[in-house]
Amino acid sequence: MSFKDVLSPFTAWKHVLETPVTIKDPLTREAADRYRGFHKNDIELCIGCSSCEAICQNAAIDMVPVKDPKEGDSGLRPQIDYGRCCWCALCVDICMTGSLTMSNEYIWFDEDPDAFRFIPGVDAKSWDSSEKGYRREGGRRLSGTERVEMREMEPDLRIGNFDEIVAGYDRAEAVLEADRCVECGLCVATCPAHMDIPDYIKTIREGDYEHGLELLYNSNPFSEVCGRVCTHNCETACAARHEGDPIAIRWLKRHITDQVPYDRYVDIVGKPDLAKTGQKIAIIGAGPGGLTAAFDLARMGHAVTVYEEKEKPGGMMRYGIPEYRLPYESLDRDIGVIEAMGVKIKCGVRIGKDISMEKLKADNDAVVLAIGLHLGRSTRVPGSESPDVEKAVELLRRITAGEEVPVPKKVVVIGGGNVAMDIARSMARLQKQRHGEVGITVTALESFDHFLADEEEVVESREEGIEILDSRGPQEVITVKSGKNKGKVKGLRTWRVDSIFDEKGRFNPHYDEGDEMVHDGEMVIEAIGQVSDVSLLGEKLTEALEWNRGRVKIDHDGRTSEPWLWAAGDCVKGPDVINAVADGHRVAQSINQVLVAMREAKA
Repeated sequence: MSFKDVLSPFTAWKHVLETPVTIKDPLTREAADRYRGFHKNDIELCIGCSSCEAICQNAAIDMVPVKDPKEGDSGLRPQIDYGRCCWCALCVDICMTGSLTMSNEYIWFDEDPDAFRFIPGVDAKSWDSSEKGYRREGGRRLSGTERVEMREMEPDLRIGNFDEIVAGYDRAEAVLEADRCVECGLCVATCPAHMDIPDYIKTIREGDYEHGLELLYNSNPFSEVCGRVCTHNCETACAARHEGDPIAIRWLKRHITDQVPYDRYVDIVGKPDLAKTGQKIAIIGAGPGGLTAAFDLARMGHAVTVYEEKEKPGGMMRYGIPEYRLPYESLDRDIGVIEAMGVKIKCGVRIGKDISMEKLKADNDAVVLAIGLHLGRSTRVPGSESPDVEKAVELLRRITAGEEVPVPKKVVVIGGGNVAMDIARSMARLQKQRHGEVGITVTALESFDHFLADEEEVVESREEGIEILDSRGPQEVITVKSGKNKGKVKGLRTWRVDSIFDEKGRFNPHYDEGDEMVHDGEMVIEAIGQVSDVSLLGEKLTEALEWNRGRVKIDHDGRTSEPWLWAAGDCVKGPDVINAVADGHRVAQSINQVLVAMREAKA
């Protein structure tokens, strides 16, 4: 250091008597209308997605919990630290709901340094009501607002076969869609299986598909299946939907599985390297709930045997979902991974007939009931006893199993859920193959505003020539009353629905009898719900168990009133693959805790 450098700080003293150019409190000097001043946050709009925290390069924003958050958001709000903030406004530009803005206020005096770290919108400030300040300009976005369109087979090509409709994203399409994700994590809480969605989407951007596959199967052994047929409730919580389309989370999950050769799956997922516990679990039913529980329990070191009545495993995934939505080779690959963990699956075994429940209880440390919903409900309207009236779930089983089914030229379907759409679209394909044309009418109690089926199912059904009528209630299956064709179905008579539930919320439809329609058809298919076949339990166990509206009553962990028996999947939660997967995880954890306690008690 030179002598000049030592003296240079003292040269400033020559200005000590000069008039200062700064003013301590410039009360009369207002900032520009769009000045980037102190932050504001509209708490009613904020969802706590943390995109502002993620983009801040100065670590000036921390997401902190607040009291009384809105239902469906993270429960967090941004806290600004003005010891770090540089007023770049990237947090405002990235805000997915437009809740975060900046006032044009720039004057703030306070003797407490902690005051300069606060939660806008929660901690009241004098500029909260200021109308001026910086906001993101209307058309500007830091992330894309429109999802990358999924390529599908054209309706006129797909209607004559059961080939898979959806093509899947290519690499460029997947990266473009993944780039829209701000990694807020709101989707994780909404996913029943709490899959690590932001992290596996990140692996797409990075091109690390093997790590992505590992993340998928660590939380969902049916990732190939869910990449195609998941109800994707996670997308309803996606922060991107506040600006445009939600991220196509389901399709990105599928993209990862499409990129990894199947012969690498088991090595990537990893076989458990655990000492065997010597404890055994029997699982009744090889659907998503039962097989997920089996997957987890085998990886915990237990011996697991799954008993399945049908010829092949998969439950309603195989015998209820048409192959144009879920190719069964994808299902078989997921099941193959589960078997590679050491799970034994015995098909063609009817519990209660081939093996009694008493024997399962005696031979195992725990038993899981995961029997699905394989029986259909009846409308019980006059004429519904005709042999030409089919239950949707049972007819779907025969179609998916490749059995011969009757295919008349005109069919009427009762119901407005996904099962109704699946059977309507399956029968439409068979009609096209046999008769060269589609003659399907779907009648549903619900109005289109409250339809139970996924919107994409409704749209694709219409594209395939299926007529869908809302707010129609079945009154009678019209049959031939005499002659050699007595009892044959001629059609369905319906009335307009005024309301479905009464003032107490009970199912009690009211109709407009003056608005009557007759829908021609030689077959009527009832798709109004499913039930479980619990006859396998036997009279003694049925009496011993506690029940809840026809379903086995369970506690939070899936345990029944009989301490050795758990229940999971569709038979307790209703038809949904991802919810059944979550159920399987929960039951496996509960069983493992009980078995660990049993081992410790014996030690």
